[in-house]
Amino acid sequence: MTVTTRTRPARRPAANYWLPRSLHPWSWWLMTIGLAVAAGATTNPLLHLLMVGTIVLVVVARRGDSEWSGSLRIYLWLALAIVVLRVLYRVIFGGGDGGPVVLPLPGIELPAAVGFRLLGPVTLYSLLGGLFDGLRLGTIILCVGAANSLVNPRRLLATLPAALYEIGTVLVVAVNAFVQLADSARRVASARRLRSGRRKGVRGWLGWVQRVLVPVLTDAIERSVRLAESMDVRGFGRTEGSRRGQHLVGAAVIAGLCLLLVAVYVLLSGGAPMVGPGGTSLAGWPLLVAGLALTQVGFWAAGRQVRRTRYRPERWGVAETLVAVLGLAPGVVYLVIGQALLGVWPADMVALHPSMGEWPTLTLATAAPLAGVALLAFLTPPPALTSASGQTPATGAIS
Repeated sequence: MTVTTRTRPARRPAANYWLPRSLHPWSWWLMTIGLAVAAGATTNPLLHLLMVGTIVLVVVARRGDSEWSGSLRIYLWLALAIVVLRVLYRVIFGGGDGGPVVLPLPGIELPAAVGFRLLGPVTLYSLLGGLFDGLRLGTIILCVGAANSLVNPRRLLATLPAALYEIGTVLVVAVNAFVQLADSARRVASARRLRSGRRKGVRGWLGWVQRVLVPVLTDAIERSVRLAESMDVRGFGRTEGSRRGQHLVGAAVIAGLCLLLVAVYVLLSGGAPMVGPGGTSLAGWPLLVAGLALTQVGFWAAGRQVRRTRYRPERWGVAETLVAVLGLAPGVVYLVIGQALLGVWPADMVALHPSMGEWPTLTLATAAPLAGVALLAFLTPPPALTSASGQTPATGAIS
């Protein structure tokens, strides 16, 4: 008598790609950084609106159902408030930048030393300038909100380099405090709904502070302190090496970050070289390379002073590479076009920085990178939903 057994065929890699899972946190952050750089490199409102639509599409399709996944709505309201405030700023502090007068408001003349005037005739170009500036800043803020909606902050902290180990330990406690604060607020609110007899007026407000605010803050702080104590007992935040070595490493990292800041400022300010000491010209790309090299050396030296292990380390796969490449493409393309690194493209330059008196246009080189980012809503695996208990299984930790 022979017994035959059937073995299940191995799952194909193509089928594994579409299994629900959470992508590497830094892949989403690279995508949003690329979009933020692209938003800062253009003044075209049509491109900014396309970025906003792309961000909303990707976040809605791949945000999951965690407690932080619904934070994009807050950033949308914040971006809208920024646009309104920028327009009001142009109206209040003088809006005479040319063009036809839209609002003939009476002006308040101030001394010349002040440098501005209050109210006065508001022109069309002034309103458009405030609208475009606010839309650009609001889009950048929305990019940050997209990253916070797509990424678990605990997983992001777990993937920090070893050089940022101490900062990551502090941020773990800080982020946990916000999570505990929200959880305590939900529990106190549900318990308060079971009670009746709400008071109005000053007594009601004082009672709300006593029965809601104080218990929420007390519970959240106590739970965060217990977490910090348990982390200290387990050795979190302890490093090896001499104080002198730590100071040298810190100085190298700070110097590299300062070079990166100067390089980013030069690159995003239109590519015009800065004038350094002695009349020397500071180009953006060499400073960027030097800053990256010095920062990498500092991170490597600082990482040797920290010993840590990871539980379920984050994996970088094909989907993460696709997200990073398509997400960084808009920023790279816009910088190349704006600084004419591969030649002068007049139509694309006009599309990036349209004049106030003309209707903004789109070109293939400026719109195609954003279309590639929008495809990430369909070309990436679906997100892994939370378990029945409402907690996402940990995929990384700092130890």
